[in-house]
Amino acid sequence: MDADADALDYDALGLVAGLEIHQQLDTATKLFCGCPTSRRDPEEAVRRFTRYLHPTRSELGELDRAAVEESRVDRAFEYLAYDSTCLVEADEEPPGRLDDEALTVAMEIAALLDAAVVDQVHVMRKIVVDGSNTTGFQRSALVARDGQIETEHGAVGIEDLMLEEESAARVAGTDDGVRYGLDRLGVPLVEIGTAPDIGSPAGARAAAERIGMLLRSTGAVKRGLGTIRQDVNVSIEDGARVEIKGVQDLEGIETIVENEARRQVALVEIAAELRSRGATVDDPVDVGDAFAETDSGVIAGALAGGGDVLAVRLGGFDGLVGRELLPDRRLGTELADHAKRHGAGGIFHTDELPGYGVTSAEVGALREAVGAADDDAVALVADDPETAALAADAVAERARTAVEGVPEETRGANDDGTTRYLRPLPGAARMYPETDVPPVDPEPGAVETPELLTDRADRYAAEYGLDAGLAEQVADDARMPLFEAAVDDGVDPTLAATTLVSTLTELRRDGVAVAGLTDDHLLDALALVDGGDVPREGLDGLFRALADDPSKTASEAAEAAGLGGLSDEAVREAVRGVVERNETQVREEGMAAFSALMGECMGALRGKADGDTVSEVLREEIGRVEAADAD
Repeated sequence: MDADADALDYDALGLVAGLEIHQQLDTATKLFCGCPTSRRDPEEAVRRFTRYLHPTRSELGELDRAAVEESRVDRAFEYLAYDSTCLVEADEEPPGRLDDEALTVAMEIAALLDAAVVDQVHVMRKIVVDGSNTTGFQRSALVARDGQIETEHGAVGIEDLMLEEESAARVAGTDDGVRYGLDRLGVPLVEIGTAPDIGSPAGARAAAERIGMLLRSTGAVKRGLGTIRQDVNVSIEDGARVEIKGVQDLEGIETIVENEARRQVALVEIAAELRSRGATVDDPVDVGDAFAETDSGVIAGALAGGGDVLAVRLGGFDGLVGRELLPDRRLGTELADHAKRHGAGGIFHTDELPGYGVTSAEVGALREAVGAADDDAVALVADDPETAALAADAVAERARTAVEGVPEETRGANDDGTTRYLRPLPGAARMYPETDVPPVDPEPGAVETPELLTDRADRYAAEYGLDAGLAEQVADDARMPLFEAAVDDGVDPTLAATTLVSTLTELRRDGVAVAGLTDDHLLDALALVDGGDVPREGLDGLFRALADDPSKTASEAAEAAGLGGLSDEAVREAVRGVVERNETQVREEGMAAFSALMGECMGALRGKADGDTVSEVLREEIGRVEAADAD
């Protein structure tokens, strides 16, 4: 296996991947309380409080290893509460019953996934002590299992569909820990877990695209950045299962899977070489004396502040700590990630020294202090005593696993398609029953299977005469239910579709606050245009007026902005004035002057007349001038 090859043979590597898709639902209230699911600005917070979270034992008395490692990082968690925050979100009151609307949407999704809904839905607690939930756990319920989707790369099984509460949103880091906002906490969320049936990066993307389309087909999922997240599980035959959290886009899935396969190939090769060298890893030792006169700012700063410099002898690691796993990611980066989890800024190692203010003489003194031979490497951490001790121990532990091969772990996705260590893989000990929420008997037979987006687009094209591209756009738009309501009210389908997917998008890009327009605003505006009370060209101005003052109705905004349609005579008078001002051009060019004058006419009328009407009148007036000249 060659990690530097341009293309990997995924079949030969035994690549196996699976997805966990997390999608927020667009329900009226949160999963266990009546609070709204809309997001808030942190500056709108009306109260703050702080918690310290610790892991609890499962019903069998076990502690989850991921939660234990998380708890070793001593952090304070500050929470921002809003005027819409209730006692349930603050963990000062028991949760309410499972939200009926959220369960109904989850069962619709189960039908689209061809998954079987369970006989009874039980809520469980999943231990999470990273501060993203005030309780120290996330409430989660199994809704369906044993489904399947079809993709161009083959069938992919659906192992389970969970209904969960969304975590609190991270707002910022603080001196003592992390600040979270409670506006997102408790928003209903479905988690869809696939079987490990995916064998290539392209297959992973195809499966995610298919699931995303099915989710949007319900018309009941939130849209926008952060409302859907993909976690990817990846392994190769000689590697180990690694869960990668927080992949934000579909293109990123392919890159993440490919890079993880390359990383595991490189780690397997390093492990084989380390074993052939008889590699060993010592416990950390204090080497502060070797740097008593150092010019390294990091080391000198730690010593001056009463900190320690701890080093780990990595027997047989020389030249391998600096070996590249991926661009700008080395085995040393992996060791540093573990050190950073405990608050250290990073590590130094002898594959990159001398450098960073560390001299050759100091490297020699360091090697002597730990008893390193020529084929050994040394890693060191400089920080306050507690941080240095925890970080050095973490570096030593990660180095020992490097001898064994690829460690099972949870990693976070970086923007460049690489990943970083987060924590060990969680185990079964993180789950235990929720005693405050009663079980629910679902009724999947009462739920209708939603129409697929692809089928909906075909129907729009056939029934409403929309071109294929526009039909596909409006079928996949978040305002699709509004489009259907407008058409049911008698609005021209093409007018409704182009307004919702094009006009509003252009206005938003132009900085107009169209997000504040209600469904009533949009439906009433479309009705005014379709009924001839406002010309189509006046829609832009009408939406701008409504965005400036959402308290007005569409009719009030149209009247205030003077957007009512003009009489035919008033339109002709305005057009005739434009023609008369440009009489010389009209006499010279005739009908060829039409395009230039049309723009001037529309500007003069300022959206108060329909473009088709203006066009017809302008052609008549140009023709009148031509006829007069001919006479």
